[in-house]
Amino acid sequence: MTGAERIAIVEQAIARYNAQDADGYAAFFAADGCEALYRGDVLRAGRDAVRDGNATTFAEFPQNRAEIAASYALGDHVVLHEVVHRAADVASFEVISIYTFDEDRIARVEFVK
Repeated sequence: MTGAERIAIVEQAIARYNAQDADGYAAFFAADGCEALYRGDVLRAGRDAVRDGNATTFAEFPQNRAEIAASYALGDHVVLHEVVHRAADVASFEVISIYTFDEDRIARVEFVK
């Protein structure tokens, strides 16, 4: 799989995230895929936890969306610079997201804040 193909998968996942489709977003993850802090604690372990955790976020922030400012691919990794908008009355924040792939599924995404 090429870097461009991996970037396309992450862009599709972010599109589902921005549609507040927790099931659709989680479907891009491996069954044991996870979301974690960079070199730190796992926030959500497993596709079901990714789905459930994001569903909770979407319920709390119905205007939540992530804007991709830049994307890069290197080997089995895709790195995004994202600007996350939670709500009109909440300040946006930036994050670097590092996606690691196992075949064509996201195995891990780490957030640098």
